[in-house]
Amino acid sequence: MREIHRANVADIDPVALYRILWLRVTVFVVEQQAAYPEIDGRDLEPGAELMWAVEDGEILATLRILCGDEALRIGRVATAVPARGRGLAADLMRAALERCAHLAPDLPIDLDAQMQLEDWYGRFGFVRVGDPYEEDAIPHIPMRRPAEPAVAEGAE
Repeated sequence: MREIHRANVADIDPVALYRILWLRVTVFVVEQQAAYPEIDGRDLEPGAELMWAVEDGEILATLRILCGDEALRIGRVATAVPARGRGLAADLMRAALERCAHLAPDLPIDLDAQMQLEDWYGRFGFVRVGDPYEEDAIPHIPMRRPAEPAVAEGAE
């Protein structure tokens, strides 16, 4: 059974937090060979939340939501190799978008996508908003999902 969880760092069970961070380091530092400080301090920012997907007791995907004054930001989207291609990251992204709509429906959502994932993020309403750039020798593009327009009471 698939479960989606979310919490700020202070409220996450230490073993679950360890597994979330281990997954991020495994994907971003080891697999992608990007030697950088994955534990960057931003998980501790006010309003920051981690989300993660669990199947059969194992954490298989994770992401982070950061709250800013002008936009929310989704980042650190990572899925364990054996869990890829099963829709787990898509379920997690949909849950993150719902959470962002709850936190700040009037703000857009930004992310920095690896270039090969532009179409994948496009499925969720993100569009390219800047020029490609390289981070740790991996091509990226800035993307944004506009804020959802407010729906008037009783409108369909």
